[in-house]
Amino acid sequence: MDVEVAKELGSALAIGLGAIGPGVGIGLIGAKAMEAMGRNPEVTNTVQTNMLLGFAFCESVAIYALVISLLVKFV
Repeated sequence: MDVEVAKELGSALAIGLGAIGPGVGIGLIGAKAMEAMGRNPEVTNTVQTNMLLGFAFCESVAIYALVISLLVKFV
């Protein structure tokens, strides 16, 4: 296998596999937050704040995967 092909494959796998976890995590956070707000509407502001923080932390993992993917591809 050529080095360039290995770099392309590694880059694709890094971002592809690195985006699965955060995608599932964001979906679960959103689903549980909607469920909590539906059951107890008085705590909507608190749940929404915590939900957005959870989204940000999950998305940061996907951004790390993107950085690793770009490093593999171009370095």
